[in-house]
Amino acid sequence: MNHSEKISADEKDLYQAILHLKTVEECYIFFKDLCTPAEISAMTERWKLAKLLDNEQEKLSYREIADKTKASIATIGRVARFLKIENYQGYRLILDRMQKKKKS
Repeated sequence: MNHSEKISADEKDLYQAILHLKTVEECYIFFKDLCTPAEISAMTERWKLAKLLDNEQEKLSYREIADKTKASIATIGRVARFLKIENYQGYRLILDRMQKKKKS
């Protein structure tokens, strides 16, 4: 990992646990236990926004995405920033992997 901040042992343990999930059903039951409905909804919304922002065919404006999803412009902007500018590039990592898998 090339990020400057340290991951706590507990946080690393959580990520290791997530890596053991093998199916969508396993993810569903684990996250239902781990997260509140609002937390799951927020993560789901951000993931949907990342996919919409990354869609090369549609190229929707923030306003169009807000109208389509009911997400706030602030949330859309935050997701866009992390998708395109911030150094973590977690959205990019997964979107690229999913696109590559789709093509093969």
